Amino acid sequence: MKAVCWFGKNDVRVTSVPDPSIINPHDAIIKVTTTAICGSDLHLYDGYIPTMQKGDILGHEFMGEVVEVGHSVQRLKKGDRVVVPFTIACGKCFFCRRDLWSACDNTNPNAQTAEMLYGFSGSGLFGYSHMMGGYAGGQAEYVRVPFADVGPIPVPPDLPDEKVLFLSDIFPTGYMAAENCNIQPGDTVAVWGCGPVGQFAIKSAYLLGAERVIAIDNVPERLRMAAEEGNAKPLNFDDEDIFGKLSEMTGGMGPDACIDAVGLEAHGTTVDALYDRAKTALFMATDRSHALRQAIRACRKGGTISVPGVYGGLLDKFPFGAAFSKGLTFKMGQTNVHKYLAPLLSLVENRRIDPSFVITHRISLKDAADGYETFKKNRDECIKVVMKPDLN
Repeated sequence: MKAVCWFGKNDVRVTSVPDPSIINPHDAIIKVTTTAICGSDLHLYDGYIPTMQKGDILGHEFMGEVVEVGHSVQRLKKGDRVVVPFTIACGKCFFCRRDLWSACDNTNPNAQTAEMLYGFSGSGLFGYSHMMGGYAGGQAEYVRVPFADVGPIPVPPDLPDEKVLFLSDIFPTGYMAAENCNIQPGDTVAVWGCGPVGQFAIKSAYLLGAERVIAIDNVPERLRMAAEEGNAKPLNFDDEDIFGKLSEMTGGMGPDACIDAVGLEAHGTTVDALYDRAKTALFMATDRSHALRQAIRACRKGGTISVPGVYGGLLDKFPFGAAFSKGLTFKMGQTNVHKYLAPLLSLVENRRIDPSFVITHRISLKDAADGYETFKKNRDECIKVVMKPDLN
């Protein structure tokens, strides 16, 4: 089969690889009908996530048709059309039973590697390094899905792929980011980063009762989408003093909650942002945390910092004193996708949201390398790329 494989920094290729097969009786094989490039994939593309190996199959946002199931699979059958969450969970451990699916204890066969870095391991992830299990991803014609009775959710035949694909990651990720804000009626929420996750965080904040959402970025098309599709107030950090503007817009209080949907590759024009870029370029730091620092400084006293953006290592010049003094609450982590699949699918079915609004580019799987470059460099006003394995 054809698959998108990682060969090093800024080097992905569509190559022929062996077809997946049933390894465990709880596995299913999915024929991928639609997949996507995620902002988190760019962290792999840019070489920021360790334990990648040449030839690893990328991709954790995908859906398709069940073509084979192991003899212990009971919920799925051949021919079912399903969306697959990017986190892999067993459904039975301490964490899964508490809806902390991304902290599953049983799905990362390489847990000891993550434990050496982080103390404990999270769940296995599709297409996201050997530290997180080494599972082949879904930017391919076929994919093996372990724990198939726990993860994939069947979707109605009348909903096209593009309306349900993002249940695999970015819709639940944006929704959980907003949910973590503990939004109360009348709240103002500020969102750093208006890529796909940021766009869904904006939509979700309103769904959860926010009165106003402020969108912060410097990419015009992202800010335009945030305003036109998300009804957010856009702020371009190239043109505005973000702290001063947020203070002015909130009567000197600061936003009630701040969402960092940027993560470890934050950009900016302030001194600390330039410092981050210099240190990471010299391999003296792992993560650029400018957006998170700004969110901490801007958030009102007693407010909440929600972090859906991926961080991989250590943060330099982290303003923990400010966070302590202001009494901030932090909530973050990989998305507990399984928790949100059914309720968010219901929102789509009831036409309260059409997740396809975020798509700007549709390409064939064979054009994935160009798709990565287009997405990374914001060519042609690119915000979200979806790929079809069967598209010529």
